[in-house]
Amino acid sequence: MYKKGDYVIKIPEDICEIEDVGCLDMSGVNKDKEYYALAPINQKGSKIYIPVDNVHGRIRNIISKEDAIAFIKSMPDIDEKDIQNEKMREQEYKAVILSGDNEKIASILKLIYSRKQERAEQGKKLSSTDERYFKLAEYMLFSELSFVLNVPREHIEQYIADMIEA
Repeated sequence: MYKKGDYVIKIPEDICEIEDVGCLDMSGVNKDKEYYALAPINQKGSKIYIPVDNVHGRIRNIISKEDAIAFIKSMPDIDEKDIQNEKMREQEYKAVILSGDNEKIASILKLIYSRKQERAEQGKKLSSTDERYFKLAEYMLFSELSFVLNVPREHIEQYIADMIEA
């Protein structure tokens, strides 16, 4: 169970702080059911309510600083996602995003990056689906690493590159 003040990942939206745990006083809501009141850190004034008994797959703990560093160092060893069926590409991307698993997210980033390079060599642009999921995956991964490592979001990509080269 999470507690007030914890930071979590609300999949797939954002990093959130748990502002409160308790029953909601809203019409149409079961007054006996407990909810987490989440405040996304990048959307001031927003609130997300999730039933305490229904969090599996919807929120997860944010990684530790040590785990973030170990993850970054392991990134070169992560294989790009192998998608055999082109017609299932978007569903595969979506499943990875909804998993909230950083290693899987890095694997689709590598795949889409490779596709982008291949298409550029052919004088083509990246598909809108690839572009959309690349941005979402990058946002999810880099936001968490930026937050945990206390590195400004605009510098996290260079920070990762420097750490991998070291």
